[in-house]
Amino acid sequence: MPSSPPAAPAPAPLPKAELHLHIEGTLEPELAFALAERNGVTLPYATRDELRRAYSFTDLQSFLNLYYALMAVLRTEDDFHDLADAYLTRARAQGIRHAEIFFDPQAHTARGVSLATVINGLARALDAAPERHGITTRLIMCFLRDESAESALATFEAARPHLDRITAVGLDSAEVGHPPSKFREVYALAREAGLKCVAHAGEEGPPAYVWEALDILGVDRVDHGVRSMEDERLVARLAAERTPLTVCPLSNVRLRVIDDLADHPLPAMLDAGLLVTVNSDDPAYFGGYADDNFTAVRDALHLDDATLRTLARNSFHAAFLDETTREKYLKEIDAHEEAAGAHQG
Repeated sequence: MPSSPPAAPAPAPLPKAELHLHIEGTLEPELAFALAERNGVTLPYATRDELRRAYSFTDLQSFLNLYYALMAVLRTEDDFHDLADAYLTRARAQGIRHAEIFFDPQAHTARGVSLATVINGLARALDAAPERHGITTRLIMCFLRDESAESALATFEAARPHLDRITAVGLDSAEVGHPPSKFREVYALAREAGLKCVAHAGEEGPPAYVWEALDILGVDRVDHGVRSMEDERLVARLAAERTPLTVCPLSNVRLRVIDDLADHPLPAMLDAGLLVTVNSDDPAYFGGYADDNFTAVRDALHLDDATLRTLARNSFHAAFLDETTREKYLKEIDAHEEAAGAHQG
């Protein structure tokens, strides 16, 4: 019998931007062990499999405990470069065209690693990313909210010589008991310096934290924000003002913010007219990178291709991009849709 013609290759992942990504949360066990060996660090796990088994969390704090412990392997500029380059390699395969990357300077300076070491190492990888990976990038400096407001201020002042490398400031780590208002002063300084502002709010914390992020910190985007759905007035405001929310579905499940992905409020958020994006948060720990999150919500929430394209378009609309670059990426989504239609035909 004549052989059947080879099947056409499956279309590539949707082009998308990743706007909620902690670079320290991309530390895969393989790289953690390689860096530990390079730097003479002894990890409290004998094998990669044993470390992977530790990636089982009951809440945000249980994740943070491991997250901070593994950072001990990050010591040199080369370490931070290799961490970022490894993420960008995976990101390209997941359809990422633009990545806005969080980093936690206080978690490194507290270990004796200088801010310059962190930023210079990350910047080397990010500077090479357009040519090496076809990805544009931005760097977002986050303050640890479970540290003091004074520590955040000191970190910002230390970062002033590097602000040409930083697009925005953010706020992360343990949310409950650390409202955004605690950081009003450092956010005012960031805005005065011309930086964009984002903040984690409404993940484990209440809708009131989202209000504070908007009204006191003056954020351009809300990171997570899933608990905004508990406040109709807040939802109406977010929709009216087109404030982006960087939602991280697999993270929400792994950290028990939501029990089952099938119950995720993402469809309700879209139905309410919110500018929602889908991101991976800390993908090495939470079971998937950006397109893995797209695939997971597609399957669990029965999202059609048009809705996935809306989420991808939202990511570029929410990104800190110039309009020419934004339009270029949006056209890539249109081209992807045409290619997918041809493949199905």
